[in-house]
Amino acid sequence: MPEAQPDPHVLRYLEHVRVEKRLAARTLTLYTLDLEKLAQFAAGVNLPLLQLTSAHIRRFVAQMHSAGRSGRGIALVLSGWRGFFTWAGRQGLVAHNPVQDVRAPKAPKPLPKALGVDDAVRLAEYDNPGADPWLEARDAALVELLYGCGLRVGEVVGLDVAPGADTQRQGRGWVDLQAGEAHVFGKGSKRRSVPVGRAAVAALQAWLALRAVPFGGEGAARLDAALFVGQRGARLTAQSIWLRLRQRSQQAGLTTPVHPHMLRHSFASHVLQSSGDLRAVQELLGHANITTTQVYTRLDFQHLARVYDAAHPRARKKPAD
Repeated sequence: MPEAQPDPHVLRYLEHVRVEKRLAARTLTLYTLDLEKLAQFAAGVNLPLLQLTSAHIRRFVAQMHSAGRSGRGIALVLSGWRGFFTWAGRQGLVAHNPVQDVRAPKAPKPLPKALGVDDAVRLAEYDNPGADPWLEARDAALVELLYGCGLRVGEVVGLDVAPGADTQRQGRGWVDLQAGEAHVFGKGSKRRSVPVGRAAVAALQAWLALRAVPFGGEGAARLDAALFVGQRGARLTAQSIWLRLRQRSQQAGLTTPVHPHMLRHSFASHVLQSSGDLRAVQELLGHANITTTQVYTRLDFQHLARVYDAAHPRARKKPAD
């Protein structure tokens, strides 16, 4: 059987995007493959490519989805098709873009990764006596604050030792150890206060006792107002915190490399498991909408399901004969 000839309109369109839009070779190849797929779909319903309707496009989307194509992959295919029909409309070849109002199936949101309680506590209690005492005190305080308060890494980076003249104006926060509170500047320029537990307060006190030691004398003038600083006295960056936390989790013997947001998820999940108070978790995390917080009810259910499977006699699988 002879191969079907490429649609001449498709060839014109591909030449247009190659010359006018100067698409990368890989992008042009993907457009070509996706339009070939569309032509195959059209042939399957015995219609010319330019006579397809939105109903046909939705049917093709359903076929791709049932064949296992991801929502993101389908969205990319639709984007290419949409561009073709937009061009065809400008050429007067079609009166309506059949892809215009067609959307890909929504991909299920992956659950945030959270540590188990034992792993989180092991990381928080980890002590490396052979490490530089200054770095050890700082990194221990970082872990306690991230896990104990559920802060975003950007909120931790933005903390000052104490509220100064520029703290609020520049959108920064601070920790009041005496009151046991962290005042943070979160997303949407919203401020909130969260409680700081005893373990975090103790770790922060130990860190603050050493924080300025390497910068005594003239070096103290170069020390940033930041609560967490690097070895040159400048405010610690989010990337530095990611790297230090990853290294510390490996040193503590955790099998999963830990990043700051994982500790925020762990904080939320563990508080919800213990209290069942979704509204309180919403306030602590600084979520504007409770639907954002509800993802942790799914995490909590997974925890309950594991407990059930491990503990309930009717959940246990019988051994094979």
